[in-house]
Amino acid sequence: MLNSRKFMRPLLAVGSVFALLAGSYAVMGQSGPATPEATQSEATIPFAIPQSGPFNAADVEVKNSQAITDWFRSAHADAASESFRHWDEEEEINAACATCHSGEGFRDFHGLDGTEAGVVNGPINTGGVVDCGTCHNAGLADVTEIEFPSGLMHPVQGVEASCMTCHQGRTAGADVVKAVADFDLDTPNSALRFINPHYATAAATWLGGYGGAGYHYDGKDYSGRFFHARPVASCNSCHEPHTLEVAFEPCLTCHQANDPQSIRISRQSYDGSGDTSKGIRADIQANAEMLLNMIRAYSADVAEVPIIYDGTRYPYFFADANGDGAIDQSAEGSVTYKSWTPRSLRAAYNWKLVTADPGNYAHNPHYMLELLYDSIEDLSTPLGRDMDTLGLLR
Repeated sequence: MLNSRKFMRPLLAVGSVFALLAGSYAVMGQSGPATPEATQSEATIPFAIPQSGPFNAADVEVKNSQAITDWFRSAHADAASESFRHWDEEEEINAACATCHSGEGFRDFHGLDGTEAGVVNGPINTGGVVDCGTCHNAGLADVTEIEFPSGLMHPVQGVEASCMTCHQGRTAGADVVKAVADFDLDTPNSALRFINPHYATAAATWLGGYGGAGYHYDGKDYSGRFFHARPVASCNSCHEPHTLEVAFEPCLTCHQANDPQSIRISRQSYDGSGDTSKGIRADIQANAEMLLNMIRAYSADVAEVPIIYDGTRYPYFFADANGDGAIDQSAEGSVTYKSWTPRSLRAAYNWKLVTADPGNYAHNPHYMLELLYDSIEDLSTPLGRDMDTLGLLR
């Protein structure tokens, strides 16, 4: 029979050495070698001793490593992009932007960090991105509805709260209605400024007229939320949540196309071309181009101040008073367009809303086409255009 005391002595000795080293390490970290008085109290500070080794960190299994890799390569994690670098000089993200341009700001807005919900208390530091805690915070289960710029309170479940908080835009058609109230439709007014719906407005597009994102013309009905095929019920139905890529294969269950842009959901032509072999995206793009050209024509002929659009800088629309095709310049820089009329402002707002969502053809093509048609129709009156000759369908 083995002598247990014989085998225990080495173990006890090793344990004593570790304890002594721990005490010495703890005290030396503060004031040099351990003293008898200090050793007894400081040696109780715990530290980890691996049960075996050596080991390679690369061999440790990380079950969600692929998801982390996918996220790291996505736009949500692109810390070098303007979406997250815009406030570097200020060294703080302003409250109006922080909700969607920083995971820290998102958690602050929804009260997931223990602060008051519905407001960013700040300050929010720069350098953050749409991180894991933006979509995987357990507190999202308690967020049951999201407020849209129109005032609509839309019910959500789980990660929908993240998507719809940040992809709803910043303004609504109601803001345009308020801005142009009581002004003559075709008289330029220096008090008017372009109202920007922002960008990546997929959730606002998806909810359509129900969400009230666009400017709705009097007497017109607008399509509501776009209910696609039954399996397509949420953002994650089409978008891989970490890479953000669109899964095209499920589309082939019902559609015959080479890519999502080539899918056509209607047997009629909306852009007057009569060509139904192309995707519905082409109709939306053609009508959007027509509307922008009419905004230019209206600005030159009716407002009598030509307009130039530059999508690379806010506020996007600039003056070309001398009509030389170049943006006017002043001592302060490029001259912002200030000859808006109520008619041109609401048309430009709808145009920007439609073009701000590159996936509009999938999110809600009907609503997009309706906004474009009504805006074109409204501008056609002062421009003397005959809508019948354009061949457009609403």
